[in-house]
Amino acid sequence: MSLFKPRKLIEYAAMAAIWVALILLFGSLSHNFLSSRTFLTLANRIPALAVVSVGMTLVLVIGGIDLSVGSVAGLCGSLLGVLVLNCHMPFWEAVVLCLIMGLAAGTANGLVSVCLNIPSFIVTLGMLEVARGLAYLVTNSQTKYIGGAVEGLSEPVASFGVSPAFLITVALTIIGQIVLSRTVFGRYLIAIGTNEGATRLAGINPVPSKIAVFALAGLLSGLGGVFLTSRLGSADPNVGVGMELSAIAAVVIGGTSLMGGRGSVINTFFGVLIIATLDAGLAQIGASEPAKRVITGAVIVAAVVLDASRQRLATRLAQSFNVVKRNANTAAPTSPN
Repeated sequence: MSLFKPRKLIEYAAMAAIWVALILLFGSLSHNFLSSRTFLTLANRIPALAVVSVGMTLVLVIGGIDLSVGSVAGLCGSLLGVLVLNCHMPFWEAVVLCLIMGLAAGTANGLVSVCLNIPSFIVTLGMLEVARGLAYLVTNSQTKYIGGAVEGLSEPVASFGVSPAFLITVALTIIGQIVLSRTVFGRYLIAIGTNEGATRLAGINPVPSKIAVFALAGLLSGLGGVFLTSRLGSADPNVGVGMELSAIAAVVIGGTSLMGGRGSVINTFFGVLIIATLDAGLAQIGASEPAKRVITGAVIVAAVVLDASRQRLATRLAQSFNVVKRNANTAAPTSPN
């Protein structure tokens, strides 16, 4: 897999075309949508979901799932508020501790799921409750208003118009795609998701790689919590509720297989943009909250159906090609001795 193979470039172009079509649709329905303010607002709202979705992409590529990312983000965001406000810790030192907390939560998910051979769905569901409960305990179930001490990370930079959080997110997206498509570690992940048994027979131990993926997902969830707290200017123990579903939706819309073995971090980023644009556009045209949920859910289901159809079509084409090749080899005349 390469970042710049023609097939990959076509996939990126297709995702970009869907996003542009969505922009044009809402632009025709709302005169205020096609404005620089709308796009800058989108750019500065998506970092938290985007970095969490990068981690979710890697987890789904190996055939797992992580339902704890939203709660881990909420825990790390709550911890950031307590460290800065109550413990008077410098912001960047507090950020490092929050990232360590996210890394620890993700590593725990990986160790329990992989080493004990327990489905990641169950393990991360348990971590979802543990992390959310810890977030309430850390903040005493209260929102802690911090203000300017944490807002710098999410404030637009004058020369760019976008926040440092957005620039970090773009950098992590590119790095994530390079890791997945151009490194040995990334190839291991794809091999594990495609056929873990065959990977073992090839002499590759999947355990370290799988644990590392869950640890990375936890680390990126911690960073997402930092971004959320920075954007809100407060530590809310309820923040990140439902984020795991939005992350899974973005990853699936981006074409990553729920069965593992195939995925793209850049396409996941486009999936985040599509979800954010859909949400902003529906809000601008005055859609009610129930209608927004119905439409968003329908888009997710449509993406899953298209993905399943694409997999079936690819399988049939591969089988047809093998049959034609086998028949051609059978019909080929043998040379005389």
